Amino acid sequence: MGRVTERRKVIRIRDGAVSTRPDTLVAEEPLEIRLNGKPLAITMRTPGDDFALAAGFLVSEGVLGGADELQNIVYCAGATVDGSNSYNVVDVRTAPGVVLPDITLERNVYTTSSCGLCGKASLDAVRTTARWTIDDTPPVRLEPELLASLPDRLRAAQRVFDRTGGLHAAALFSPEGELLDVREDVGRHNAVDKLVGRALQSGSLPLSRTVLLVSGRASFELAQKAVMAGIPVLAAVSAPSSLAVDLAAEAGLTLVGFLRGPSMNVYAGEHRIALRAAAAQG
Repeated sequence: MGRVTERRKVIRIRDGAVSTRPDTLVAEEPLEIRLNGKPLAITMRTPGDDFALAAGFLVSEGVLGGADELQNIVYCAGATVDGSNSYNVVDVRTAPGVVLPDITLERNVYTTSSCGLCGKASLDAVRTTARWTIDDTPPVRLEPELLASLPDRLRAAQRVFDRTGGLHAAALFSPEGELLDVREDVGRHNAVDKLVGRALQSGSLPLSRTVLLVSGRASFELAQKAVMAGIPVLAAVSAPSSLAVDLAAEAGLTLVGFLRGPSMNVYAGEHRIALRAAAAQG
């Protein structure tokens, strides 16, 4: 199993003074995901929670929707030419009787830590493969003050970021602001997949009573992953993309961007935010 961090020599220049010292960097290694023995995808990720990452990825692709549909996940022995195990190849086995969608023609086989599933940007694809609709039973209602407090709480929970400064993070909160889970990864989409995969493994899907907070921007892919996991609220500290806003509006997802201190923009699903209270304060 690869390490989360690695050490490299760095030359530091500070106020004209030059020194050499070791620096802690976030590890980045490829992970090949196989489905029932067949290669499906390769993603660049930070080692750790690999099984959850693979499971969450398959939730996002509409392959898995519950723990009963997953038979097991294993590292592939003899994954290298010399027969050793690199711990960079996992095989996901679905339970007998699970019908697999034809996803190989709809997506790129290679995904990167920055853009994820770059070739897949179809609102129709999400609509047809989502297992759950995002509804309000029971309703989720959030005060702006509660949302404003979440980024600092996420930052405080980023243990590896403090040592490297090079990781994205994603966290699940309850509507009352309780931190339920947090994952870090060099790729923001991987961090979300790790959250969703852990929820699938524990039988917690759909995540209909949660708020998903991501440390970067809100891309279409992250909105897609929220919808596929049944998450009603996605908040990001940076900007959303236009397609993410379109998907959120169509799917009933509450999408909040530029969540920084007391300021935020609500792009869709404003019925879950206590806007009148916020307006009264303004």
